[in-house]
Amino acid sequence: MQRRDFLALTAAVSLMPMAARAQFVAYTPGLAEEAMARGDRIILDFYATWCSTCARQQRVMEELRAQNPAYDRNLTLIHVDWDEYGDGELSRRFNVPRRSTIIALKGEQELGRTIAGTSVSDIQALFDLALTA
Repeated sequence: MQRRDFLALTAAVSLMPMAARAQFVAYTPGLAEEAMARGDRIILDFYATWCSTCARQQRVMEELRAQNPAYDRNLTLIHVDWDEYGDGELSRRFNVPRRSTIIALKGEQELGRTIAGTSVSDIQALFDLALTA
């Protein structure tokens, strides 16, 4: 085996666990709406990069997703950039008052939300609501 082939294979194998895991996708107009129309179970995370509460929420969500792979397998995870879409149609549709709002949906039905909540139990409850809907 040539060295280049070996290195490429090694890199591919080492990245497989990360590739198998779903990631949050950045919201663009129509993305969440398509997921809702399909009846997906969705987590909408309205965040801002400069928001310390949002950063804490991100750490909690990463921890929860690492502990329970079912979240990544079964939920559509969408980051909505508050600076870009905070006064957009999606925010108005769900009456989102501020960044650091996380909403769990089943299709177009809101299951629950937390506003500025950073506790593991609150965020896990939202993920579990969506997972079992």
